[in-house]
Amino acid sequence: MTTKMEYHNPVLLKETVDGLNIRPDGVYVDVTFGGGGHSREIMSRLGSNGKLFAFDQDLDALKNAIDDERFTLINENFRFIKRFMRFHGIKQVDGILADLGVSSHQFDVAERGFSTRFDAELDMRMNQKGEISAYHVVNDYDEQDIARVLFDYGELKNARAMANVIVTARKDKEIRNSEELKKVLAKFLPGHKSNKILAQIYQAIRIEVNQEMDVLKEFLEQSLEILKPGGRLSVISYHSLEDRLVKRFIRNGMFEGEPERDFFGNFEVPFKSIGKLIVPTEEEIAINNRARSAKLRIAEKL
Repeated sequence: MTTKMEYHNPVLLKETVDGLNIRPDGVYVDVTFGGGGHSREIMSRLGSNGKLFAFDQDLDALKNAIDDERFTLINENFRFIKRFMRFHGIKQVDGILADLGVSSHQFDVAERGFSTRFDAELDMRMNQKGEISAYHVVNDYDEQDIARVLFDYGELKNARAMANVIVTARKDKEIRNSEELKKVLAKFLPGHKSNKILAQIYQAIRIEVNQEMDVLKEFLEQSLEILKPGGRLSVISYHSLEDRLVKRFIRNGMFEGEPERDFFGNFEVPFKSIGKLIVPTEEEIAINNRARSAKLRIAEKL
């Protein structure tokens, strides 16, 4: 049975919620509910007329729902934030919090297949009903697509060679679990670097399985639509691919290219950054290893 305790400590708890500048009667959204740590902190700052909506596509997270009439937990991917806010009669909100990446719980449950520590079937689906799993990526994708995934999302220089080895190996026997994948890729995993490279491989496959980059882009664009002027966005990312997208979107409302400038060389910006990039303290990292690569950016809609 899953308990709340298994979800561990929320990352940058105070800083992330402080960044939302909570109004007691405001409407807020936590798009990555997980164990509910950030949500509980938001709730503690809301008055009787405040409201908090939370999203989590993972069925396990539903066991942590907060029993409070001001709280609504939506069992969906946060790429649908605008649709479900409309469904609940909400057109604009005062603040949105996103703690991206995989929860400690998902890493710690071996059979979910997220962690390099366990021998588990290749899964990695955040939504257990999702059609594409890590097994499909490794066994059904063609060589070019596997190379694209490993290069784009894992930033692996050997992506093409790795893809070739995977496709060659699976002709003899399908690759069903993490130990089999490690054996197939053994020559790319030298002892002193094996954990780092394996983590990059897992990250790449996980991002593909869960369409994390597409989800993040859709979410950011919709956030801009549903935030009130003066509303706040607090986003924690865990790798450079996510952080680059968040940073660029806050800066100019785009993911690539540059916005059109007027005659004077100016362009409209959607947000203003609040404070500098925030990273965890040494103390927090010592308590919560998951925090080590976290980066928090806070922005206010203009």
